[in-house]
Order: sequence, then structure tokens, then C-alpha cells
Amino acid sequence: MNSICDILERNAQEWPRDVALVEINPQELENRRTTWREYSLIESSPIEAFRSEMTWSDFNLKANRFANFLLSRGFKKGDKVAILLMNCLEWLPIYFGILKAGCLAVPLNFRYTADEIKYCLELADADALVFGPEFIGRVEQIIDLVPRLKIRLYVGDDCPSFAESYRNLVSYASSRTPTISLTPEDDAAIYFSSGTTGFPKAIVLQHKCLIHSCKVEQAHHGQKKEDCFLCIPPLYHTGAKMHWFGSFLVGGKSVLLKGVKPEWILRAVSEEHCTIVWLLVPWAQDILDAIERGDVKLDEYELAQWRLMHIGAQPVPPSLIKRWKGVFPNHDYDTNYGLSESTGPGAVHLGIENIDHVGAIGVAGFGWQTKIVCSDGVTPVERGKVGELALKGPGVMKEYYKNPAATKEILKEGGWLLTGDMAEERDGFIYLVDRAKDVIITGGENLYPVQIEDYLRANPAIKDVAVIGLADSRLGEIAAAIISIKEGCTLTEQQVNDFCLGLPRYKRPRKIIFAEVPRNPTGKIEKPKLREQYGATALVAKQNEVAAN
Repeated sequence: MNSICDILERNAQEWPRDVALVEINPQELENRRTTWREYSLIESSPIEAFRSEMTWSDFNLKANRFANFLLSRGFKKGDKVAILLMNCLEWLPIYFGILKAGCLAVPLNFRYTADEIKYCLELADADALVFGPEFIGRVEQIIDLVPRLKIRLYVGDDCPSFAESYRNLVSYASSRTPTISLTPEDDAAIYFSSGTTGFPKAIVLQHKCLIHSCKVEQAHHGQKKEDCFLCIPPLYHTGAKMHWFGSFLVGGKSVLLKGVKPEWILRAVSEEHCTIVWLLVPWAQDILDAIERGDVKLDEYELAQWRLMHIGAQPVPPSLIKRWKGVFPNHDYDTNYGLSESTGPGAVHLGIENIDHVGAIGVAGFGWQTKIVCSDGVTPVERGKVGELALKGPGVMKEYYKNPAATKEILKEGGWLLTGDMAEERDGFIYLVDRAKDVIITGGENLYPVQIEDYLRANPAIKDVAVIGLADSRLGEIAAAIISIKEGCTLTEQQVNDFCLGLPRYKRPRKIIFAEVPRNPTGKIEKPKLREQYGATALVAKQNEVAAN
């Protein structure tokens, strides 16, 4: 296999009429009392606005057309094409069309501001931008400030004057497979780091990285042709797309659900006969809370075929999985760990057979090696000690684009990738302790916020929590807990403090803040935003308090 595009070609040849992708927009039926399938049978219903699908043959032909369009416009191997779209049926054919042309796909975060879009387009040397209607305003602000862009393609109706219509142009291109020679070593895509620790870096992944990611996902979760994968997270991120890769590898159907309400997720599983669902922690919590409140009733759904629920992108509270297994005792469960620099999830995974080790991120994934190293980034720590997790395998990125200094910091001798995550090994399993940059040093003691967060999440009134360090004139830093309370529950600062008596004194939060916990689209807590929001205020208040005394 020379490129990941070979898998798409094979799927189109072996299963041309089988459904590859389904897009569901449940907002269209928000006020209708009918099942999605019943709605599709109503002759006058605008079903294309709610549910649409694509076969493997159509998928491949659309990818070919976009590739040939790019080539007809003078694009060549190594050029970069940025994608700024919400999840939709066009997303993946556009992605694979870019790859088939020998170009690099550059997916952009749909939450980026206009300035961030400009920053990433310039950083990646993007030669084209494909964008959707949700981004017209943001793109219009910066489009003339990025002169390198040779093409601005708009996916949707009512094309703005500063762009060209994707559908009008690409529909006339040849549907034949382009004759572009690709190898596993060729660059395939540029992804951006999440930006939770500063400006995002541009991560270069090769075709061999993407191919290995397909194999990893299928090896871990045993996807078969008859499985159906429910994809909810944004496709611009490696987490969603690389989990989809397992279904892609075996030619299985996948459903793109545009919404995260518990009833929408359960209806999609029920009516599309989904067997595998990847959730973020907040979504799993919302489903369980909705069931407990009686907002959704499980006997109204067909869920017997649902065999696997897995979670990634963030630490998973053991209490959540205990609750989940109480409601869905027949579900297999797995958690996956990875980062964009390792081509997404699967470098470490728990494994469905290791449910008794919930709380660990697991063991080295298929084709991966792991070690926990000292601050020098090379020397392994003593067994049982905390250190930085390092990974080695075919999914390790090639480099940070145009940033050799940052590349040198993270890629070490022998092909090892430093993750920036603090971890420890116990009984053969790896436990994530925290991000190295999130460690709080208070009075000379290291505090790992994830450990405190896991403890607090066991409180039945707490929906979500984030622990950050705030500057303190005496201790250097103190731990502050930002707590989101479950709907229908009450909680006071004193009750939180009493609950924390089970923690060692130095680990107890010194400040309690009741507020929503901000998370990015992949479920990671946006701690820099919290530190910016609460840090300066807290420091000034502390200084005033000291001055007054």
C-alpha cells in the first residue's frame, strides 16, 4: 500500500453501491414528533436537509473530481489546501481529493477566529482554501491579507463574491483516478496542535502515518464490514477522523451526526443501527444524566446492536465508567490516548479486556512502544516514579513545519516522541498524571491537577471540574477548582471543602470557583483561558489582601 488513497480505491471497487457515509442534521426535526425513518417516508419532506448518504463509488468519484480540478488549476505535488468546514458529506471526499492530487490537506479548527485562520494559512503556506457558509464573515476579513491563496472555494449556496463555487467547478472535472505517484514517505497532511498551551504548531504527517492509524484503530476495536461507526466530533481533528479510519479500512458505514444532545445520539444509534460510538467525557455524562432525570427512556430506542463505547482526548474519571456500565452492562469499553503528533489516538490504549484497570490510559498500542523518561527526555525513570511519557512508532510525525527548533525539542534520538504528558507505570499499565505545563508547584510540592479533578468528579453534584494554578505570594501557586454543578443540584464552597477532606492537605484546592468549564471541540479543558480569566484577578486580590494586613 503506497498511500491511504489506495484504501478508498479498493472500497469503491469492492463495495461500490454500499453506503459509506451518512450525514444527519437532527436540528431539522427538532420540533417534529416522528422518527427519522418515518420522516424520510413523507413524500413532501425535504429529506436532503435532514439525512443524506453517499456510497463508496460516489465517495471515490467525488475525490477524483476534486483532485483533477486541482491539477487542472496547476496544483502540483506538495502544494497545500486548507479545509475550513463543519462536518458534512463533502468533508472527506475533499480531504481525499487533496491527497489524490499529491497535495497536503490542511484541516482548520472551526472555532478559529479570523486572525487565527490567517495565522494558520500563512504558517502552513496554504495555496488554496475550501470553506463553508459558517465562515464567510471570518474569511472575508482576512482573505485579501493572504496573497498566496490561488484558489478560494466555497461549499454551499449563494457563493460570496470573493470566492468560487466548489460545486459548480468540481462537478465538471474528470472522475478518473489521477495518475499521481504516491509513496508511504510522501507528506499527506498538516494538522495543528490544539493550541491549549499557546499558538498552534503545524504538524506534518506522512501517508505512512495515516495508513498505520487505520491499522491501529482496526486492531484495537475489531471493526468488521457490518459495523457502523457513529462520528460526532469535528473531522478537522485527528481524534474523530482516525477513529473513523478503522471503519474506512474495512469498508464499513459511518454516520456523521451534527449535534450532541443525548436524545440525538441515542436516536442515531437506534435508527442507523450503529455498533460503535466514540464519545467525549461531557457527552457520556450528559447521556447518563438525561437517563437518570428521565429525559430519555432507553426502551424507546433499539440499542441491542451497540457493542462498543470508547472515550479519548482527555482523562476519563473511573466513576463515569462505573456509572456507564451500570446502565449499559453489555457494552465493551476502551479508552485511547494519543496526540496529533502521533497521528491521533491509539499510541496507548486500555483494551476492552482490561476493564478492571479503568483509570489507566493503558498499554502501548498496536505497533507502538512507550517509555517514561526523566527531565532530560531520554533516561527512563525508576519504576513507579512520575516522568514524561515518550512514544515510538510508525505514526510519529515527520516534523513541525518550518520549526526545526520545536521539532528538536519533541523528537529525540531513536525516533522517540516526547508527549508533554506526565505519567507513571503501575502493574504494567500507564497512568496519566497531568500535562507537564499544568503541574502546580505549591510550597515546593508538585500538584497534578488531573488527580484532584478525578477526586472531585466523584462528588455526585459535580458535572465538570478543572483545577488550575493561581499565583500566590507565599506559596508560589495555589490550586483553584473551577466547578460546574449538575442541573438540579446545589453545592456550596463549604460542602466542596468538606468533600476534599479525604485528600492530603497539600492537595486540597485553596480556592473554589463555581462556573462553566470551557472545553475545546475535542473535549480538552481550555486551561490557558481559565488561567487568563481568573489568574490576574486572583493575584491582584491576594496582593491587596497582603497589603491590607
